[in-house]
Amino acid sequence: MPLPFSFPNHTPRALRTIRSRPLSEISGALGDLGTFLPLLTALTINSSISLPATLIFSGLYNILTGLYFGLPLPVQPMKAIAAVAIAKHFSPGQIGAAGIFVGAVILLFSVTGLLSWFARVIPTPVVKGIQVGAGLSLIMSAGGTLRSALGWTSPSWADNNVWVIAAVVGLSLSAIYPRIPYGLMVFILGIFFSFTLLATSKHNLPSFGLWHPSISIPTGADWRTGILDAGLGQIPLTTLNSIVAVVYLASDLLPEVSTPSTKAIGLSVAGMNLVGCWFGAMPVCHGSGGLAAQFRFGARSGASIIILGAFKMAVGLFFGNTLVGLLGRFPKSLLGVMVIAAGLELAGVGESLNTERAWDLQGRLTGGLEEEGSGTVLTEEKRKQRWTVMLVTVGMLVAFKNDGVGFLAGMACHWTYMIPGFVERVREKYEEGRIRLPVGRVGRGRGTSA
Repeated sequence: MPLPFSFPNHTPRALRTIRSRPLSEISGALGDLGTFLPLLTALTINSSISLPATLIFSGLYNILTGLYFGLPLPVQPMKAIAAVAIAKHFSPGQIGAAGIFVGAVILLFSVTGLLSWFARVIPTPVVKGIQVGAGLSLIMSAGGTLRSALGWTSPSWADNNVWVIAAVVGLSLSAIYPRIPYGLMVFILGIFFSFTLLATSKHNLPSFGLWHPSISIPTGADWRTGILDAGLGQIPLTTLNSIVAVVYLASDLLPEVSTPSTKAIGLSVAGMNLVGCWFGAMPVCHGSGGLAAQFRFGARSGASIIILGAFKMAVGLFFGNTLVGLLGRFPKSLLGVMVIAAGLELAGVGESLNTERAWDLQGRLTGGLEEEGSGTVLTEEKRKQRWTVMLVTVGMLVAFKNDGVGFLAGMACHWTYMIPGFVERVREKYEEGRIRLPVGRVGRGRGTSA
């Protein structure tokens, strides 16, 4: 949650921007919904989160973020946690525990200055491996649901394999025309089908109803599952992609706006989860990918996400509880393809592992190039090593459906590749006389006389 003190005044710029280009700001606000909506819908249907609490708290965070930072910073799901929660059908306590744990760790990193240290010691292949593994987990989970729940004409006219094919065709077209808000269009179509199905079956349609907050306290087992299965793997992803990288991207995209510090972004992420997760809200963060998406669709100021936040809060406060039934009838065919689309977007980050863009970004994050390379060009051997580390992270994460296992396996693989270099440095220091081996004390002490 943005800091309450030294509140900067970005309001004049936001007002000027929304007056001069209102349609662009509104369009930009919808840029990141392609990831937010499918994960929100899937977690709601699984009863892992509270829909009204998520809408209200994420809307509040949107407003505070826009006011404090003056940037179109997104408030998006913690994707690694969401992927595990969907695949394993987490309870509210388990996903809440994961979010609170990550929030607490990020708070510690922010107040102690460990953010820069963490960015330096966690290699890019491990971070990208967690992202790719989370994306593949989403795809596999959605694919399994589509195989088991759908036929060519069942379970209804609005939910079958025909709509899966249509949604996949639309997804392919969106890759050719990326400015089309594919996720939003499919979501609106799904909501229309849900309304129709509810109306024809004489079930209760969404109606006015105030939100009644409730607190969800994780149990001991919830803490263990949430932290080990999802929280541990989310930490490097949040630290690098949602805090450090977003600062540099903001300075690149909007240099005319004062760039927030990594500490401010870190405290914002920590506050959002240390507050909202106790009420059943979905764990959230700021993400560089979401910022890029909202900028691409036209957002240039905090006004865009303030508008989005106000809409989310209004829906959550006055209709949230009654929307659960509506999302419960959301066609699995459309939801499955939406989740697959989100998974593909997340898994696609692995493509840039050995490109100059990824290499330069890591150099900027750590204040220099990574220790395993020299210069600005990766050798073929280093490329293979980085690729192997990422694959080990992905493979173990997917095999065990556990972000923490993937993270530890990737780090172990990375450290293994560092052993020859470490041994070589020790040998060089020994030859230079900077390291001396311990020598026993011969002929000293008692008991040596004849």
